[in-house]
Amino acid sequence: MSTAAPSSLKIYLRLLGYVRPYMGQFAISIFGFVIFAAAQPTLAAVLKYFVDGLVDPAKAVLHGVPLLDGLALMHAVPLAIVGIAIWQGIGSYLGNYFIARVSLGLVHDLRLALFNKLLRLPNTWFDHNNSGRLISRITYDVTMVTGAATDAIKVTIREGLTVVFLFGYLLWMNWRLTMVMLAILPVIGALVGKASRKFRKQAKQIQIAMGDVTHVASETIQGYRVVRSFGGEAYESERFLRASTDNTNKQLRMVRTGATYTPTLQLVIFSAMAVVLFLVLWLRGEATAGDLVAYITAAGLLPKPIRQLSEISSTIQKGVAGAESIFAQLDEPSEPDGGTVEIERVQGHIVVRDLIFNYPGHAQRVLDGLDFEIEPGRMVALVGRSGSGKSTLASLIPRFYSHTQGQILIDGIDVADYTLLNLRHHIALVTQQVTLFNGSVADNIAYGELVGASRTEIERVAEAANAREFIDRLPEGFDTQIGENGITLSGGQRQRLAIARALLKDAPILILDEATSSLDTESERHIQGALDFAAKGRTTLVIAHRLSTIERADLILVMDQGRIVERGTHAELLAAGGHYAKLHAMQFSEKNSEEDA
Repeated sequence: MSTAAPSSLKIYLRLLGYVRPYMGQFAISIFGFVIFAAAQPTLAAVLKYFVDGLVDPAKAVLHGVPLLDGLALMHAVPLAIVGIAIWQGIGSYLGNYFIARVSLGLVHDLRLALFNKLLRLPNTWFDHNNSGRLISRITYDVTMVTGAATDAIKVTIREGLTVVFLFGYLLWMNWRLTMVMLAILPVIGALVGKASRKFRKQAKQIQIAMGDVTHVASETIQGYRVVRSFGGEAYESERFLRASTDNTNKQLRMVRTGATYTPTLQLVIFSAMAVVLFLVLWLRGEATAGDLVAYITAAGLLPKPIRQLSEISSTIQKGVAGAESIFAQLDEPSEPDGGTVEIERVQGHIVVRDLIFNYPGHAQRVLDGLDFEIEPGRMVALVGRSGSGKSTLASLIPRFYSHTQGQILIDGIDVADYTLLNLRHHIALVTQQVTLFNGSVADNIAYGELVGASRTEIERVAEAANAREFIDRLPEGFDTQIGENGITLSGGQRQRLAIARALLKDAPILILDEATSSLDTESERHIQGALDFAAKGRTTLVIAHRLSTIERADLILVMDQGRIVERGTHAELLAAGGHYAKLHAMQFSEKNSEEDA
């Protein structure tokens, strides 16, 4: 059953909850806007004094005003106007500067919260959310929130207080006329409410369309080699054109709504002003010319702040749509971590009992009743056809996914009972898809919790991983920048850096997930030597596509459709003449064909 979408007010109030750490600066900002708004009616009062002084010389001397008491009209009016400008300037500076500090701090905190939440979300969440939308959320959605937090709060406070002070002055001058003006407020309120609902709906559509634009761009940039290899430029250009056109059309739809809404509201406001001017002339009574000018001036100052207040509706609704998307991610449950056990260093004794797993939302079992044991310091290899569940098992040991039934024990303790940080501290993982970062070679070897490693240690593990020979040939050696995801390195070189990283971690458990399957024979030879060194003294689980890499394993498990169908050493399995022997014969035949060719 779907839950109702949260109201704009509820989301906006939650957004403003992030202002609490900045309440001191927020208070200074409000004080500045109070100063600014309080100066608005004083301009009308100066005009009243100016007009009355021209008509009646007895009123041309100012009385009761600090610093200006007793001054004649000629000196008092210019000084009063300059004083008002200075007063407004001080208020404007305090209000604008400190509200900007508050709102930028708010956006900074939201961006950090959003990114830090990404680091704690479970794998299943990333499986169902594409990277383009996630990047759009951190960039575009947060930018929309900036508008709501900066411009909207500033305009609401400054123009709202201006309207309050002007209405107060008008009530003091002539409450009957002012009540006529108030009658128009329900009409304005209805217009604002209708437009707000429309703006929020359109802002959501724009948000989704912007996510599509980012998604297409992100995919194309990441896969540019495939795009160029398969002549996909025209296809990707057309795909991006569709996404961008859709986004542009939705943006224009919102602009059209705003362009229609603002003149309509302005017509209503100025119609009310016309009625007020008529009533002023009709009901002037004993009011002086200065009174009428002051009243009309103050009333004339009202449309601008009212219009600005009405126009922030679209900004707020964009911010609310962005905040709704951000809060939806922040409210996602983090990766479950109910474990309490923390061990300084495990021995690496792994036992898998009756292990069953299926991905959330899928009934089909990926793993079905696995049972095996790896003694500390031994190597166990998993082989089998693609889709047999080998890599899934490798993901369950460090708890990237939680198994459905059965047990995975490390030193007699279920992996679910370890804290995630402690569990993963004991495991080094090397996969086929190596992830490197846009930094130096040394930074990529000593990554994460390994950052404090000395240069001597980094060089030692690079040597052990057979990576030193190519690192020394790089322009700046270990300090060479390798580009995004190591784009300047070959597949074999990237793989050797990943092995060096695993060696530096010195974890008691090593998982090698198809670490050599996509490499050429020479690269494989380099890396196989490094892997053999890495496996010494460690409990090693090898998932292999090439059977030549696991001939020395203590135990080989042959998997098919989530089950273990054979187990034994390389020699035993060949002698048995079953699945493994067929796989071996097939690969041996393919290798001979390649050599003949």
